[in-house]
Amino acid sequence: MRIVIITGATSGIGLAMAELFAGKGDAVYCLARREAPIPEGARFIPCDVTDEDAAKAAVNEVLSREGRIDLLINNAGFGISGAVEFTDAADAKRQFDVNFFGMVNMTKAALPAMRKAGGGRVINLSSVAAVAPIPYQTYYSASKAAINCFTMALANEVRAHNVKVSALMPGDVKTGFTAARKKSLAGAEEYPSLEKSVKRMEHDEQNGMPPAALAKKAYRISKKAHPKPLYSCGLSYELVCVLIKLLPSRFANWVLGKLYG
Repeated sequence: MRIVIITGATSGIGLAMAELFAGKGDAVYCLARREAPIPEGARFIPCDVTDEDAAKAAVNEVLSREGRIDLLINNAGFGISGAVEFTDAADAKRQFDVNFFGMVNMTKAALPAMRKAGGGRVINLSSVAAVAPIPYQTYYSASKAAINCFTMALANEVRAHNVKVSALMPGDVKTGFTAARKKSLAGAEEYPSLEKSVKRMEHDEQNGMPPAALAKKAYRISKKAHPKPLYSCGLSYELVCVLIKLLPSRFANWVLGKLYG
């Protein structure tokens, strides 16, 4: 039995992961700001991942109960959309506080126990948008690109301690994430493609894969002896990631602009 912490585990992808991992016999701790129904056998710990002290307290509670942490899944996150020129700085900073620094806070809190135990695993939820940045989701895309960079660099830092770090990059997933997005149409007169772009993106999300598919992928990654630093999920998204690497950047960005710009 593994001791597993999942942030943002009361809805969407996080809840699907909690259900799968708990069903496989892992001891799952579900972290979120607000309590909600969780899988049978799992435990809930209230935690705002943007609060470094709260992250440490949640990890310490798990350690006091279990004595170790085998797997941390940094899933908590949200999205904003809008034109860069008209996005409030506070909204942009909040995007990074949750998606990036929330992951940083949880990882830093868990690493000492993993290092002392001689091993552990961290899986960070990124996005295909990290490698294929979406217009009008610029700050979201940038926060996920930061996760990829963090993951790859950290994997090298902690390799000697047998801690394995990976990022999972979902494409379009049908969850409540779409409805929860903070949307701004400020500047739509100057950026006439803004509203159409966001609608296209949200349509794709609501016709995307089920969150259970991401949960299965995360579970497979968590069991790999030698995981890669970056994974996507689904053949079409794997192809997108490969093409973005292979195509000239000007052409690849032109295609993204045609799709979403």
